[in-house]
Amino acid sequence: MNRSYFVYLMTNWNNKVLYTGVTNNLERRVFEHKNKKTKGFAAKYNVTKLVYYEETNDVESAIAREKEIKKWRREKKNKLISVMNPKWEDLASFER
Repeated sequence: MNRSYFVYLMTNWNNKVLYTGVTNNLERRVFEHKNKKTKGFAAKYNVTKLVYYEETNDVESAIAREKEIKKWRREKKNKLISVMNPKWEDLASFER
């Protein structure tokens, strides 16, 4: 069975806060963030806008990539997002 894993970055309404995460179901996880289904950093800082994601079939590489991105300075994260999403629009087109 071939599974997909996603490393993703989300932000708040004014793009001041960044959250980096990993999941095997991006649609579900974004829904949880948008509806504050889990307590923690993302809910506290109203992180509801998906601005970047990448997909892989290997869970270990997804986790390693998440850890790598989390260590980066903000400027490098901003550049990563801007390459894929120059206007920092919400990429969650699967909203219900």
